[in-house]
Order: sequence, then C-alpha cells, then structure tokens
Amino acid sequence: MQLTIDHLSKTYPNGIQALRDVSLKIPEGMYGLLGPNGAGKSTLMRTIATLQEADEGTIMLNGIDVLREKNEVRKFLGYLPQEFGLDPKVTAEDMLEHFAALKGLSNKRQRKEIVYSLLKQSNLWESRKEKLGSFSGGMKQRFGIAQALLGDPKLIIVDEPTAGLDPEERNRFLNFLSEIGEHVIVILSTHIVDDVNELCSNMAIIHKGEVLLTNEPRHAIARLRGKIWKKEIAKDKVDEVRNSFMLISTKLFAGRTILRVHSDIQPDSSFEPAEPDLSDVYFTTIKLGQNGINSHTEPT
Repeated sequence: MQLTIDHLSKTYPNGIQALRDVSLKIPEGMYGLLGPNGAGKSTLMRTIATLQEADEGTIMLNGIDVLREKNEVRKFLGYLPQEFGLDPKVTAEDMLEHFAALKGLSNKRQRKEIVYSLLKQSNLWESRKEKLGSFSGGMKQRFGIAQALLGDPKLIIVDEPTAGLDPEERNRFLNFLSEIGEHVIVILSTHIVDDVNELCSNMAIIHKGEVLLTNEPRHAIARLRGKIWKKEIAKDKVDEVRNSFMLISTKLFAGRTILRVHSDIQPDSSFEPAEPDLSDVYFTTIKLGQNGINSHTEPT
C-alpha cells in the first residue's frame, strides 16, 4: 500500500498559503512529517484525512482518489488529531464501544471483543472502568490511538501526539505506535525531532508549506557527516559566529554555550568535528530553506 501526494496546494481565505506544490510518496511503515509549528503539517494531515479541500493537486491511496472518494477512504482511515474532545464523564470502555458502533461494528459480541482487544493493546485494560476525565495526557493519547485503530485501518494519521507528555508517558505512547506501524501506513506529524528519529524509517521536512527534504533519517544524517562542527563559546560571542558561519543550533551547558555550524570545511581551528544527528539535519534543512535552497533528496 502507498499514499501518493502530487502537487498539492492550499491557500486559506485570509491569503495564507499553507501548502505549496507538495508531492510525497509514503509507503507502509512509520513515516515522519517533521516541521515547526505553522509549517503546514496539520493542513496536510486534515486534507489527507478528508476533512478539508485542496485547491490543486491529487492524493491517491492504492487507486482510491482521496479528494474525490472520501467515503471510500474513510473505510481505511484512522485519525488522531492534535486536539480531540472526549466526554470526561464516560468510561474508556463505554466511549470506545460507542466509537466502534459509529464505525459500523454492528455485531455486539464482535464489537465487545474488538474493544477489549484494543484496551489491552493500548495498556488501558486496568483503567477501562475509569472515567476519561481522570486520565492523564498520555492515557488520553493512547485512548485516541485505540479509537483510531477501530475498523482495522490501513492508513493512520497521528498529529502532534507527544506534545505535552512527560517522558514516561511519551515512551509508552511511542512504543504503542511502533507496534502498530509495521504493516500499515502511519503518518506521524510532529515538530519533535526525537519522535521521528526513534520511530520512522522514512521522513519529510516541511517548512512554510513546502517540502524541503525527503529521505530515510539514517541517510539524511550520513549526508551531513564531515559537515557539522562544534565549538564552546561565551554567550556574548554567539552573534560573531552567526554573522560569519551558518549557525544551526546552540545549547547552554554549565554556563557556556556550545554551538554547532554547518560547513563543508572546518570553519577555523577553534572548531572540532561533530557527529551529525537528526536535529542537525532538521536545523540545516530549515536554515537552507530560509535561504531559498531546497535540499529535497531521495534515499541513496
């Protein structure tokens, strides 16, 4: 199964162009859509999820025209939006069974079996009789994925799922996602680099509505090897470096600032080589995009 997006564009009535000629090929497995807030990620996710229209372009899911055959797409779709409402006075079991009925699971016995299975899979079985209003943020997110899995979807869209979660809840949620992302398409839309680094075998970086890069994370990282340099510096000297080199990130450590720059050669003798990571890929790609350079690449 593959999701193919061709030349998709969307401009809102206020004149903001949220998507600019977006083209992506998304295979089975975990696919990371990485970009800052306001990059166009949620617009793209809502369009794929048949919740809004595009101005131009096409989206195809295994021969199904997503923009024209919305009801057909929804048979294969699971969606966890960035914000979703839950009745705080209803138990997890009752709410999930309600969603299952809405999804068309009319056989009561079969519906119960599916609900119980999803509650166990999402590690919510012990809390199934608790009201949703008592759930932590991570528990709500795991419940959200459980409802998205109803109907055995082949395409699952998850929009900013770990924002606001504490480290323990984030780990539980990411483990849950990794378990379900082997034989279906799971699109993980996020601004958190570590989520993509830990989960996704393929990714795209989007900024100001444009796709700047597509690649496998490991290949994107490898392309930066020998081009990332680091230096410890006083905070009041950062602007000097910023004006002379392509500064991609700074980090405060023990009262000193450690900065990283992108350069094909050693900037000067005060810099030492640094092993690149996905954060370097992300910040370099965004920086190049701001300079009008598109670093769109495919796996090598």
